[in-house]
Amino acid sequence: MSTLTERTEVASGYRAGRTLPLRVELVRQLKRRRTLVMFGILAVLPFVLVAAFAIGGEPDGRGNRITLMDTATASGANFAAVNLFVSAGFLLVIPVALFCGDTVASEASWSSLRYLLAAPVPRARLLWSKLVVALGLSLAAMVLLPLVALAVGTAAYGWGPLQIPTGGSLDTATAAQRLLVVVAYIFVSQLVTAGLAFWLSTKTDAPLGAVGGAVGLTIVGNVLDAVTALGDWRHFLPAHWQFAWADAVQPRPEWSGMIQGTAISVTYALILFALAFRGFARKDVVS
Repeated sequence: MSTLTERTEVASGYRAGRTLPLRVELVRQLKRRRTLVMFGILAVLPFVLVAAFAIGGEPDGRGNRITLMDTATASGANFAAVNLFVSAGFLLVIPVALFCGDTVASEASWSSLRYLLAAPVPRARLLWSKLVVALGLSLAAMVLLPLVALAVGTAAYGWGPLQIPTGGSLDTATAAQRLLVVVAYIFVSQLVTAGLAFWLSTKTDAPLGAVGGAVGLTIVGNVLDAVTALGDWRHFLPAHWQFAWADAVQPRPEWSGMIQGTAISVTYALILFALAFRGFARKDVVS
C-alpha cells in the first residue's frame, strides 16, 4: 500500500514543464569543448585582423568599388562593423550550424537520447529546451564578435564616430544603435541555417552530418544567389538578403531590404522548426 501511495504522489507531482530546465541544458552546453573552442575562435578573429592590417598596411578597396573595408581602421566602431562584414557570409554560419545541428544528434550518438526521454522528458519539451539554448548560444556568438572587435579596434585605432565609406559619419551613440540592428538582423538571417541544422539533427545520429549538411546547404544557397540567370527567383533565397544590413549603416537607413530578408528567413525557419518537431514526435528513438 505504501509503495502504491508513493507512486501516486510522484505521478500527481509530475510537471512536464519542469523537466530538463533551460539552465541545466545551458550549463551542459557551456561545458562542452566545442562551445569553448567556437567562442575562442570568434574572440581571436579581431586580433588576427589587427595583426593583418599592421603587417599589410591600410586596407584597400576592390578596384573602383568602395566598401566598408576601406574604413576599417578609422575607428573602433568601423573595425567592429568590418568584423561583421567579413564574418556574416560564412564564419558566423559555423556556430549557428554547430550549436543547432549538434544538440540532438550528439545525444543520439552518445546513446543518451532514449534515457532522457525515459526520465520522462516529453519530446516537445526536449526539443524546445535544446532549441532555445542553441539559439541563445548562437546569438551570444554573434554578440561576442563585435564586442571584442569594438574593444580591440578602440585600443588600436581610437574611439570615434562610424565613418561611412561613401561619405559622412554616424556619431557614437547612433553607431552603437545601428550595430545592434546589424547584429539582430544577422541573427535573424541565420535562422534558416539554424532551422536546417536542427531539422537534420533530429533526422540523424551523426552530429557532423547535421552540422555539415546545414553548412553545405547554406553554401548552395549562396551559390544559387550568384546565378543571375535565376532573375527574380533569387529574391526567394535567404542568401540574397544576407547583406541587406549594410543599409542600416548609412546616414539615412533603408529598411525595405531588411524587412524582406527577415520575412523570408523567418518563414523558412518556422517551416523547418515545425518539420523537426513533427518528425521527432513520430520518430522511433532507439539510441
